[in-house]
Amino acid sequence: MTKMRSSSRSCNSSTTSVNGDPREKIKDCCRKLVAFMCTQVGVGGLVVGYAIVGAIGFSNIETQVEYPHIEEVRLLRKNYSAKLWTATAADRHVNILNKTAFRRHTDGLLKEFQIEIVKAVKLGYNGKSAQDVWSLPAALMFCLSVFTMIGYGNIVPRTMLGKGATVVYAIFGIPLYVLYFLNMGKVLAQTFRWLYRWFHECTGRKKPGQRIIVPSTACLWVIFGYILVGTIMFAQWEEWDYLDSAYFCVTSLCKIGMGDFVPGANTVETESRSHLKLVINFIYLLLGLGLVAMCYNLMREDVREKARELREEIIDAFEEFKYRMVHCCRGN
Repeated sequence: MTKMRSSSRSCNSSTTSVNGDPREKIKDCCRKLVAFMCTQVGVGGLVVGYAIVGAIGFSNIETQVEYPHIEEVRLLRKNYSAKLWTATAADRHVNILNKTAFRRHTDGLLKEFQIEIVKAVKLGYNGKSAQDVWSLPAALMFCLSVFTMIGYGNIVPRTMLGKGATVVYAIFGIPLYVLYFLNMGKVLAQTFRWLYRWFHECTGRKKPGQRIIVPSTACLWVIFGYILVGTIMFAQWEEWDYLDSAYFCVTSLCKIGMGDFVPGANTVETESRSHLKLVINFIYLLLGLGLVAMCYNLMREDVREKARELREEIIDAFEEFKYRMVHCCRGN
C-alpha cells in the first residue's frame, strides 16, 4: 500500500514537473497554434495577415526613395515657365497683348515642353509620387497579385531590396495561397452542397435514398452571378464599359491578370476614394478565388459521378451484348 502511494506520488510529481516545464508549455502552445492555422478560419486569417504584413513592408521599402522623373518633371515645368516669361517679356509687342506675336513666341516652347513630357511618360511618369503609388491599399493589391499569381504588373518594385523581397514573398506566399484555395474550396463546397440538398428537400424533388450531386451548371451559374455583380460594381465606380468591366473580372478570377484595367488607377480621383476601391477589390478577388475553388470541388465531384455512371452503362451494355451473342451462337 505504501509502495502504491509512493508510486502515485512520483507519477503526480513527474506530471507536475512536466506541466510546469516552460518548454513543454511553449511546445504545447505551438502545436495548438499550428493546428488552428490548418483550419479554414486559421488559413483565411493567415492569408489576410500575410497580405497586410507584406503591404506594410513593400510600402516602407519602395517609398524610401522618390521616383527620379517626379523631380525632373517639376524642374522641367519650372524651367519652361521661366523660358515663357523671358520670351514674352523680351518683346514689347507681346507685352501689349499682341495675339500673333504671343503665339509665335510660345508655340515653339510649348512644343519642346510637350516633347519632354512625352519622353518622361515613356520612362514611367504618370503624375504620382512613390507615396501615391505605394500606398497601403495599393501595396495590398500588389501582394495579392503576387501570391495568387495574378500578376497585374501595374505596380512593380523598382529597388533591389524590393525585388529581392518580392522573390522571397512569392516563395512563401504561393504555397500559403494553395492551402487557402484547397481549404476554402472544401468549406464553401460543403456549404453550397448542404444548401442545394436543403432546397431539393423543401421542394420535394429528393427521392428516398437518392444521392444529390450538385450539377456543374449550378456552379457555372454561381460564377456567372458573381462576375455579373463585379461587372456592375466596377462599371459604376470606374466608368468603364460593361464589356471592359466583365473583361477585368474574368481575367482576374482566372488569374490571367493583363493589368490594363485595375480599379483605383484613375489619377483624378481623391486619394480616399481610390484606396477604398482597392480594398474592396482585394476582398472581391479573395472571395471570388474561394468561389472558384468551391466550383472546382463541386464540378470535380459531378464529373466523377457522371464518369461512374458512364462506366456502369458501358459495362451493362457490354454484358447485354455478350449475352445476346451467346444466345445467338446457341440458336445457330
